[in-house]
Amino acid sequence: MKDNNDMPGHLARRFQQIAVAVFLAEVGDAGFDLTPVQYAALATIKANPGLDQVTLAGLIAYDRTTITGVIDRLVQKGLMERRASSRDRRARELEITDDGRRTLRRITPAVESAQRIMLRGLSAKEGDELMRLLRKAIAAGNELSRAPLREAQT
Repeated sequence: MKDNNDMPGHLARRFQQIAVAVFLAEVGDAGFDLTPVQYAALATIKANPGLDQVTLAGLIAYDRTTITGVIDRLVQKGLMERRASSRDRRARELEITDDGRRTLRRITPAVESAQRIMLRGLSAKEGDELMRLLRKAIAAGNELSRAPLREAQT
């Protein structure tokens, strides 16, 4: 049997632990209370106004049944709102609020700092290569995920 440090799953889990801890520390030090998933949801809705929550879940590769809780928290924080869909009365469209836009603008330096810290043990070239390899491995395994990444419908 291999040592845990020779197993990609173990290393991916450890890197995820580090990534979340660094994100929360940087964002918290900047005075914000957002998780990485909440940030991803908010940024995605800003880029794609009027999304429904199922589409949002696909765009950020998040489980469709638990995205509701993420949205609920963002609505409670006043960063996003739900509106009745003009296309489907059963669906709700998601819109970022003015406070949500301000938050994204102000939180960006902390998020960028967190990304740099996550890769601080690597040269710029190594960081680029790690990102390339992560994207390649994720693309190859995307459909194996319980929450696969989905492209936006045009």
